[in-house]
Amino acid sequence: MPDTTYVDYSTKIPNNVNLASDNRVLKALEQWHPGYIDWWMTMGPDGFQTSDVFLRTAVSIDPKGWAKFDYVKMPDYRWGILLAPQDEERRVNFGAHMGEKAWQEVPGEYRAMLRRLVVIQGDTEPASVEQQRFLGKTAPSLYDMRNLFQVNVEEGRHLWAMVYLLQKYFGRDGREEAQGLLERRSGDADKPRMLGAFNEETPDWLSFFMFTFFTDRDGKMQLESLAQSGFDPMSRTCRFMLTEEAHHMFVGETGVGRVIERTCEAMKAAGIEDPFDMARIRALGVVDLPTIQKKANLHYSLSLDLFGSEVSTNAANFFNAGLKGRFMETRIEDDHQLTSATYPVLKLVDGDIRTVDEPALTAINMRLRDDYTKDCQGGVSRWNRIMEKAGIKFQLTLPSVAFNRKIGEFKGIEASPEGKLLTAEQWMKMRDQWLPSKADGDFVASLMQPCWDRGKYAGWIAAPKVGIDQKPGDFEYVKIHRG
Repeated sequence: MPDTTYVDYSTKIPNNVNLASDNRVLKALEQWHPGYIDWWMTMGPDGFQTSDVFLRTAVSIDPKGWAKFDYVKMPDYRWGILLAPQDEERRVNFGAHMGEKAWQEVPGEYRAMLRRLVVIQGDTEPASVEQQRFLGKTAPSLYDMRNLFQVNVEEGRHLWAMVYLLQKYFGRDGREEAQGLLERRSGDADKPRMLGAFNEETPDWLSFFMFTFFTDRDGKMQLESLAQSGFDPMSRTCRFMLTEEAHHMFVGETGVGRVIERTCEAMKAAGIEDPFDMARIRALGVVDLPTIQKKANLHYSLSLDLFGSEVSTNAANFFNAGLKGRFMETRIEDDHQLTSATYPVLKLVDGDIRTVDEPALTAINMRLRDDYTKDCQGGVSRWNRIMEKAGIKFQLTLPSVAFNRKIGEFKGIEASPEGKLLTAEQWMKMRDQWLPSKADGDFVASLMQPCWDRGKYAGWIAAPKVGIDQKPGDFEYVKIHRG
């Protein structure tokens, strides 16, 4: 059995799946590669393809030393196929096939379902790169610019991860789906990305930080669920993707935290105690806290829609088939088959939001979303501690799951962030107090002036506590070739 711990860099496509001895798949991926590079040059970070960026590249799948850091031009980044180590004794841990040996090939009866799961996950990866392609031009520091580009190249690698599964296990259908992943475009009227949140604009850096905190966290939950899969190659690729995904959420949480920290500093220095004295706070060149709350409201509600309907026969079928489990499935203390269990689901009943017990099997999306909300709340609480420490009386909150929803039980209704049902007129009257208005967007955009001097940061964001790879504060994270 080949050593799958270290990554083989001798081929055009770095991998730890012994591609060199799998000519069919290697050839298919090499044929796909030029189209990927063309997509990257067309839709990847705009204006920085010749810059030397201090990026981490996977050299191993050992959690203690899997990456090395060095300067690389993004088009030369060694994207590749990396799977967590194989456990020869691994079993299917849930559903109708519980206890069977994990599958190394696609079960014929689940082929279409599994392909759909791979394609949907794969489609989100290039979408976020497309959404973020212009942000480098307004980066508030070289540190932040480097983090953006690290997120981008890793989303590109996650696309490779899903394309490998399609090319190796799904034949002609897989090749066609892999091509489709390069042809759809975020926000395109004719060929949009598959999920709504990935067709939204990411117009500024505060949006980027919120996206990486909220939407990449949805990605974490989905990857954790797919990492439970009885289809072992899916499980292994998602387990390694989670290693990289952690940095994306770090960028989001610390990014928002640094914006809050800088706002609090500016308020204290100016003697402003009222966080709603927005005109005076904005005049200081920082983002007022109510606007940060509106951005959180928007990105949290968009991300909730990614979980699909609270009660879902599709989710039940994926679980029953052993294809997609629950968050941390093996740590849950139940029978892992859910034949008679129930789970509480928030629903609209007779014009009121109530908790209804539903079969746990069809309420799997709801459970995953509840796990997601708990995970989000941890980060929000850490943001709130920044304000508490600064003595600023303001607390960020997660809005009701009924707020601003387009999918699931609460689509087609209007509700306040507190979960109070509203008429359409009431919603329109209050909308701009709860979600970013055009004026809010214009103000945040006005702050987005690039700051590319070594060790310097734009006035609306605080410096990070530590550098990447323990680098000093004035490290040149991106070498920009000007002119």
